[in-house]
Amino acid sequence: MAAFNLTLPDLSTFILMGIPGLEVAHIWISIPFSIFYIIGLFGNFMLLFVVGKEQTLHKPMYLLICMLAVTDIGTSTAVMPKELCIFWFKFKGITVGGCLTQMFFLHSISIMESAVLVTMAFDRYVAICNPLRYATILTNARVAQLGLVGLIRAVLLMLPLPLLLSRQPFCANHIIPHTYCEHMAVAKMSCGDTTVNRTYGLVMAFVVIGVDLTLVALSYSLIIRAVLRISSKKSCLKALNTCTAHICVMMTSFTLFFFSILTHRFGQSITPYVHIILANLFFLIPPMINPIIYGVKTKELRDKVVKYICRS
Repeated sequence: MAAFNLTLPDLSTFILMGIPGLEVAHIWISIPFSIFYIIGLFGNFMLLFVVGKEQTLHKPMYLLICMLAVTDIGTSTAVMPKELCIFWFKFKGITVGGCLTQMFFLHSISIMESAVLVTMAFDRYVAICNPLRYATILTNARVAQLGLVGLIRAVLLMLPLPLLLSRQPFCANHIIPHTYCEHMAVAKMSCGDTTVNRTYGLVMAFVVIGVDLTLVALSYSLIIRAVLRISSKKSCLKALNTCTAHICVMMTSFTLFFFSILTHRFGQSITPYVHIILANLFFLIPPMINPIIYGVKTKELRDKVVKYICRS
């Protein structure tokens, strides 16, 4: 992994402590965490395989589901392998460059996932409010372009985090009381002024998510207005049913995100290991249940998945 230009090269290694206060239970905690991780990998790779094999699924909606699956795989994989090494083998050391690289990829992929959820909301808006123009507005090429824009946005917004931290002097105590290199956990180890780091991280978290949630809310307000104009109750329910999978995924992702970040930054009275467990669940629960939600709620996808499972 690429190393960043550090001010104190002698402190070349950080120590990730795992979950402080629950060290004796690390093995037991690793069991549900590894199960969640394996289920998430299996479900998301299954979605990617089925969509890739079936020509009938090469549509904007399913390409967006594949993008979400890739981000889910990325976020959980950025955390879990190192975390399981801590739990199982006590391999707690991580180079400074590796730590900053992990932090960059972890936060970038999370921002990318938020962009994918916004694009999915736009997809549902076009499908319901402009169904006759859907094929011309949302082509596979345009979905790929939107995905590229989301990726560039994530990289540009998150790149300053490791760059700012790489210029900070780190104290002699280079122990991170966490399972992975989270931005604020690393920033707290600095002996210098981290006001810029803290402010930038907090502003980016709330501005990016705030803008994305506003766009999602706007899309769904227009969808609801269009649905209410449908005279047939059956058609109205059918239109709303196409949005339920996306709504469930959004509620899971954003609820866990805000709960985790708010308790981490403002819940000083909450026990530290609760913060860490919540942060880990944010990277494990959505990747595990998102494939299940789309597999259950999307009939065409569900039928194809069942077909391949039966073949096996």
